[in-house]
Amino acid sequence: MNSSVTSALFTPSWHAELELGYARFGDCTRPVTRRHLGPLRVQKHLYAEGPQVCQHIIVHPPGGIAGGDRLAIRAHVERDAWAQLTSPGAAKWYRAAGPAYQSLDLKIAAGATLEWLPQETIVFSAAQAELRTAIELEGDARLFYWDMVALGRPASGERFDLGHFQSRLDIRRDGQLLWHERQRILGNDDLLDSPIGLDGQPVFASLLATGEIDSDLLERCRSLPTRVRGDLSQLPGLLVARCLAGEALHARAWLIELWRLLRPALLGRDAVPPRIWNT
Repeated sequence: MNSSVTSALFTPSWHAELELGYARFGDCTRPVTRRHLGPLRVQKHLYAEGPQVCQHIIVHPPGGIAGGDRLAIRAHVERDAWAQLTSPGAAKWYRAAGPAYQSLDLKIAAGATLEWLPQETIVFSAAQAELRTAIELEGDARLFYWDMVALGRPASGERFDLGHFQSRLDIRRDGQLLWHERQRILGNDDLLDSPIGLDGQPVFASLLATGEIDSDLLERCRSLPTRVRGDLSQLPGLLVARCLAGEALHARAWLIELWRLLRPALLGRDAVPPRIWNT
């Protein structure tokens, strides 16, 4: 057996799990569950907006995800609680001889609110990234969710020529499917440059928020000055925004500006950006 094969077979992998739970006590949301296995953690909970909104920053200490790694995150927000989850920086999926996996399971009880606002996911060329997200809403639970994906590293001249990225997202309310999508993008796929695909843009982002907005606010969102190619659609009970961008920073700036406009209308609170986004 040659040395390169030996290295691929015996490279250690990380298996990590994180389980979080939040509950309402009086006018305060408090973390009531925090269990971890392996290198997934949350920093100390913060109350940048007061006691009603509990903010947690999810940290993956290894700094990147390699072949064979498996990450599982579960969060449950109980009745009338409000949790905001974000990350300190980009998630990096490294080139690998085999796939790496992430599963995300979010459950929001009636009257509760969850904001899932991570920073971008960077998928290196030759990475094999497979992600699955399942979100369960009960009753009038509220959700504000986004994700950003950068394929390759354009700033370093790296194109997504090898490997694959695949993801699945399901959102249900009281067991009824509200949103389902599946993606699979292969390295050097024609869809990377096709006008019906990514049209040569290495970054794509999505925002999904429960609720409905009026036509004036929808037009304000569509009229935001931006360096991305994006738009919004109002579906029954669900607002969807998507964009293509040349850089993750541009997509991130667009999502944040949408969040600033939409949060007061959909969630009833002004948008207060987490300080970690500026570090």
